[in-house]
Amino acid sequence: MFLCYAFLRFPAFPNRTLPMLKITRLVTVFAVLISATALVAQGTRTWDQSKFDDFEKGTPKGVAIRSDGFLELAPSFRALATTPSTYLWDIASDDHGNVFAAAGAPSRVYRVTPEGKVSVLLAPEELQVQTLVVDKTGVIYAATSPDGKVYRIEHKPTGKPATSATAPQSNAPPQIALDPEYTSSVYFDPKTKYIWALALDNDGRLYVATGDRGEIFRVNRDGTSSLFFKSDDAHIRAIAFDPRGNLIAGSDGSGLIYRITPSGEGFVLYSAPKKEITALAIDNAGNIFAAAAGDKKAGPSVSTPIPLPAPVPTISLGGPTTQNVPVPQIPVPGLGATGSEIYRITPDGSPKRLWTSRDDLVYSLTFDENGRLIAGTGNKGKIYGIVADGQFSDMLKASANQVIGFARAPKGALYAATSNLGKLFVIEDTAQREGSFESDVFDAHIFSRWGRAEVRSRGNIEFFARSGNVDNPDRNWSTWRKVDLQKDPVLDIPSARYMQWRTVLHSGNPAPQVDSVSINYLAKNVAPEVDDVTVQVGYRYPGTPRTVAEVTASGSTPNTNAASMPTPTRDRDSVAVSWRAHDENDDQLSFAIYYRGDNETRWKLLKDNIADHFFTFESGLLPDGGYTLRVVASDTPSHSPDDALSGAKDSTRFEVDNTPPSVANLAAVLDGDNLHITFTATDTFSPIRRAEFSIDAGDWQFVAPVGGLSDAKTENYDVTVPLPRTSSTEPATQESDGTQIIGTKKSKQSVNPTAVEHVVVVRVFDRFDNMGSAKVLVRPR
Repeated sequence: MFLCYAFLRFPAFPNRTLPMLKITRLVTVFAVLISATALVAQGTRTWDQSKFDDFEKGTPKGVAIRSDGFLELAPSFRALATTPSTYLWDIASDDHGNVFAAAGAPSRVYRVTPEGKVSVLLAPEELQVQTLVVDKTGVIYAATSPDGKVYRIEHKPTGKPATSATAPQSNAPPQIALDPEYTSSVYFDPKTKYIWALALDNDGRLYVATGDRGEIFRVNRDGTSSLFFKSDDAHIRAIAFDPRGNLIAGSDGSGLIYRITPSGEGFVLYSAPKKEITALAIDNAGNIFAAAAGDKKAGPSVSTPIPLPAPVPTISLGGPTTQNVPVPQIPVPGLGATGSEIYRITPDGSPKRLWTSRDDLVYSLTFDENGRLIAGTGNKGKIYGIVADGQFSDMLKASANQVIGFARAPKGALYAATSNLGKLFVIEDTAQREGSFESDVFDAHIFSRWGRAEVRSRGNIEFFARSGNVDNPDRNWSTWRKVDLQKDPVLDIPSARYMQWRTVLHSGNPAPQVDSVSINYLAKNVAPEVDDVTVQVGYRYPGTPRTVAEVTASGSTPNTNAASMPTPTRDRDSVAVSWRAHDENDDQLSFAIYYRGDNETRWKLLKDNIADHFFTFESGLLPDGGYTLRVVASDTPSHSPDDALSGAKDSTRFEVDNTPPSVANLAAVLDGDNLHITFTATDTFSPIRRAEFSIDAGDWQFVAPVGGLSDAKTENYDVTVPLPRTSSTEPATQESDGTQIIGTKKSKQSVNPTAVEHVVVVRVFDRFDNMGSAKVLVRPR
């Protein structure tokens, strides 16, 4: 056995060297594989958290969770402004650090300064402003939907005071004043249902991606326009330019990513497994990053909006809204989809799936100052950082449901826009000064004593713990108590069923980081319970149940449930026993089986030290009679003899009967052309179940006892049946004493049944299908 040591630099943090790929985790894995048998009998247990999936269940505040299982300080993240609109659909920024937001409910274009001052530049009659861009001169182009237009918004100082913006709905929330220094006019009307995205080329020409007919229009600086490209899909959701001036476009319906030359010639670069391309981002090297969502079988996600003024529920993007603003239904990118994928397409056209999530839906993509891909998602408002090799970090969580868009901010920062609520945040290029992380609540299932914490970390961190006996920490748990990780990391918290830990990371050199946390605890031993015992007389389980030593040596798992239990087969000489048992401590159990007969007081051992949950024994071991089995479960394999506990359960009473009934006083006499048969059937233990007779090896015929009811250990039978009248073959010769000899010459003739000999055989069965039989010879007259 050997371990390979490796040192890597995490791509997202080029100046940081990782500690040997968590070698301790590798050692732990090998140790578990080698000493599995020792762990079975160990009373002290550990709750380990060292993977992304473990930490993802907790609650970070200013702490990022890396996909390779580290906790570290997240980038600084602060709220800049909250708008009156419920939804921000897109944002763009200018060279002065101002950010412009396209909004809905109510429909607005907002301008937000770097200091967070909000003003309204446009309040159109359309339901929402879907997307916008800002050109090099500061002119804003904003597109509305549905049945919308592209507006041109320019800054023209007038010195006039601000005026109130009129909302299209009478019950809209309070409005911010309309800035009089900005003028707007309709710049382009595509005469189509939806406008999804806008982009500007290096010559200042505007490209308009639309829906219903999957068209992209090009609008020249003088306002003239033409159809630039038409897709087979109904909607072009996202567009962006690559370094060579090609327009990259993503569709909804087939999940296609197009590369369109400046002359309008389109080529499908990639057909994604998902149906809708929700976001695009292109780096300086020409790598295309595309997010996709939705099942292709479901078809396009766009639905027809309900015309004003009919009030309908607020758009929710799959998340709850906090403003009850009735608006018509509006198509939403990715609406109804669960989970997303992000693909990277290199400049030579080769695709690769870079990132996937079952729960988060990607709405926006961009790059931070260091070239790391940033993904804004819903419906938990998370922001992820993703690097080229697929490693990622769950960095931030906004106080809103969806992170819809990003834009450049001063000093290398990023603006982030959200929906539900419509807010703006700033992601800065420096780490938080302090962050905290609370683990999920751990349920030991049993009242437990908490031991030491084993924390692998670096830098300046603090560690706390608390415990309680209800699953909600807000319901009278103990207070957070600090753990001294340097001297003696004993958890000074009360013994209880539940516990939780918390760590606080403080900035410094080296940067703080938490690798893994293990909590040692000892659960109070609870006696195992046998849930039920099933006895099947006349059945056998295949094979032999294993002992505890055999199971431990093989490292296998005992048969404990219906799915893993073998199927019993019919065997009238056997008794099959099975049982279900559980242990609240999850201890390994051993089982013993005892039996006791009717009217007996002492339990006798049949078999002990069984690991599996079944057993078969020969019914002949027990004399005929009624019995009860007792299955005793013990947790001895996991505890010392002084601490071991046991539990037991009795089966229902069952009977064993291996002795066949007897037939007495069998007689058969001729009565005219009939045969009169009488006999008595007797069993020493169980009632007679049925009786049958056969004449001259003919078919068996059922016969009822005298009185008709067969329910006693002794039954009398009296039946008269007609003798069969059939043709018979007589022998060619006959001895002088009358004995018939089979010869070579035969003659077929009708025989009088009273003139020939008959053999009568009877058989009787008891309740356990034991059979007794007898025969009698009837002489001819």
